[in-house]
Amino acid sequence: MEDYKDKLFKGANHKLFEFSKVLRKAGTDSEDILWQSLRRRNINGFKFRRQHPLDKYIADFYCHEAKLVIEIDGEIHNQVEIQEYDKNRSYELEEFGITVVRFTNDEVNNNLEMVLNVIKGYCRSK
Repeated sequence: MEDYKDKLFKGANHKLFEFSKVLRKAGTDSEDILWQSLRRRNINGFKFRRQHPLDKYIADFYCHEAKLVIEIDGEIHNQVEIQEYDKNRSYELEEFGITVVRFTNDEVNNNLEMVLNVIKGYCRSK
């Protein structure tokens, strides 16, 4: 039977945990803005984690209760090869029953209310 850590991290390896710590300290401004709204169970009581290892990836934000990954994409995600990588990554995470939602830096910076409303739509009250 799958234990709690396997469910929470989907078998992520030790190196990903170390790298996720580095990423938490080097977050983008957009990630920091969104984190202030997600932390401390501010969205319908759901717990979010920052730079959370899942399988062979690190999600910008993850809510285990809602099986929801939130990604904040900068300009690099407009490149064709990065879009293909993102598509494959989302597909693999969806194989675990996880929904992946993507927002741009611009959306977080200039329309945070819309971003939060979309997230709330995935996180129905307990």
